[in-house]
Amino acid sequence: MSLQRASLTHSTNSTSVADLLERVLDKGIVIAGDIRIKLVDIELLTIQLRLVICSVDKAREMGIDWWSDNAMFKGLSKQEPALALTAPPTAAATASIEDRLARIESLLIKQGPAEGAAQP
Repeated sequence: MSLQRASLTHSTNSTSVADLLERVLDKGIVIAGDIRIKLVDIELLTIQLRLVICSVDKAREMGIDWWSDNAMFKGLSKQEPALALTAPPTAAATASIEDRLARIESLLIKQGPAEGAAQP
C-alpha cells in the first residue's frame, strides 16, 4: 500500500476581507426582509428590516445624510442644544445688558409701586 501526499494549492485570485469590504462600501449593499407572525390569519407582529451598508460618500450620493443635522453626532446635548451652539457673551455684551438692567431698575423705582398692588 502506498501513501500519496496531497499537495496544497493556493488560488492566486483570492479576495481578502479588506478587498471585499472596500468593494461593498464603494458599491453599497442593501439587505431587506420582512418577518410576519400570524395566528389563525390574524397578524400579531410585523417587522420590516431595511439595511443599507455603504461608505459615507456613497450614502451622500444616494441622498442619505441624516447624521449631518443630528445633534447627537455633533457632540451637543439633547437637552440644551441652544446653549451649546451659542458662544459665551463678550465683555461688551455683558456691560450692555448691565446698563439696560440699571435703566429698567431706575424707571421702576421712579414709578413706585404699581396701582392695585398690595402694600406690605
